[in-house]
Amino acid sequence: MFYPRTAEAVFLARPNRFVAEVELAGGRETVHVKNTGRCRELLRPGARVILAAGEGKGRKTAWDLVTVEKPGLGWVNIDSQAPNQVVREWLDRGGLPGVTSVRPEFTYGSSRVDFCLERGGKPCLLEVKGCTLERDGLGWFPDAPTLRGAKHLRELAAARSAGWDCILAFVIALPGVRQVLPNRETDLAFAEALAAAEKAGVQVLHLPCAVGPDRLEICG
Repeated sequence: MFYPRTAEAVFLARPNRFVAEVELAGGRETVHVKNTGRCRELLRPGARVILAAGEGKGRKTAWDLVTVEKPGLGWVNIDSQAPNQVVREWLDRGGLPGVTSVRPEFTYGSSRVDFCLERGGKPCLLEVKGCTLERDGLGWFPDAPTLRGAKHLRELAAARSAGWDCILAFVIALPGVRQVLPNRETDLAFAEALAAAEKAGVQVLHLPCAVGPDRLEICG
């Protein structure tokens, strides 16, 4: 995926989880943060950030904060909408063998799963999670407690027990990282739900990405 119009800025502060204050072209600007997670290790005063021009009518901000430079690592994409988009592009390129159709936003039980695939003549549920937290060369998920994330995993485990093929895909939206581990210290319930889902037969994919200031693409 590619952001057609971007600008570089300097992160100053995050008054709440929805907006940030940045220095842009010598002035102070309020921008929308496209990630409600904590991102505390990324959004530090003085960090270089990339803004994408906002879309849609009735916006209060002209820009979205989508990418952050982490010293010693590189650019990290924190756009929470990007993982689903790059997975769809990856599927359309044939990244997952045997897929003949892709349906987004599929309702199963009381959850909405990101994709329902036709794969090898069978339906397959695919849930996507974006990883932006790195420690010691490994990815960790989540960076904040997520009741919704654990609920999705329990739904996938139940679907697998009912005979569905099920996949959980971690989109690793930062460079040089190829594996994601459950962040037990932050969200023990998610870690336990992930272990139960894997035991039930849910397949877990780790999808490394090429990350640039204005682009994100699954590369492995």
